[in-house]
Amino acid sequence: MRVDGREKDQLRKVNITNNYLMSPQGSVLIEMGNTKVICTASVEDNTARHLVGSGQGWITAEYAMLPGSTGTRKKRDKGKTDGRSVEIQRLIGRSLRSVVDMKKLGERTIFIDCDVIQADGGTRTASITGAFVAMVEAMKWMKEESLIDEIPLTGFVSAVSVGVLDCQSILDLCYAEDSKAAVDMNVVMTDKGEYIEIQGTGEERPFIGEELAELLELASKGCSKLHKIQKKITGEI
Repeated sequence: MRVDGREKDQLRKVNITNNYLMSPQGSVLIEMGNTKVICTASVEDNTARHLVGSGQGWITAEYAMLPGSTGTRKKRDKGKTDGRSVEIQRLIGRSLRSVVDMKKLGERTIFIDCDVIQADGGTRTASITGAFVAMVEAMKWMKEESLIDEIPLTGFVSAVSVGVLDCQSILDLCYAEDSKAAVDMNVVMTDKGEYIEIQGTGEERPFIGEELAELLELASKGCSKLHKIQKKITGEI
């Protein structure tokens, strides 16, 4: 029995509130269980320095856990972002760029900001899932403003955690499960069943191919459900 009574292949309750903030071109509040992340997408009329003159756009991300998001107050990043946050924001950026035709963006940048306001496991995966919706809304705004001719997407992206706890493979770990898991994995997928990134670690022991296959099957099931939630909000693109 899991700590919150879920089945091994059951997501936590997922809620995505669209247009959560008034200023950014795209914004959502994503809630996965007790994990809550505000994801925003802001459009600027310039591209990354290495792409100037190429006619190509860029998508970049920043990630932070706010001081009150954890049981013990987390210090704000001042001057230098901590290594974990850097790794996660690079993951978010890679995940979103993988399904965008950058040439169709023109020389513009979509800045993604993911701020964790409450953490209970799976903050990076919730950030990716929510950030994708915020990015789509920003692209819709760009099209309405005649900045782009079409929404430059090749697919939907979501992410979820899986792991092995007490010899049982489980989906979407909360913190109490994640902190004790023998194997911990984050999986990013498209709605076509393609893998974008797999981050897996044997925290307490090595794991075997059969366990990996079962974890990936759980992740695929979870991401498929998240894609359906995303499409209900954004509509088919």
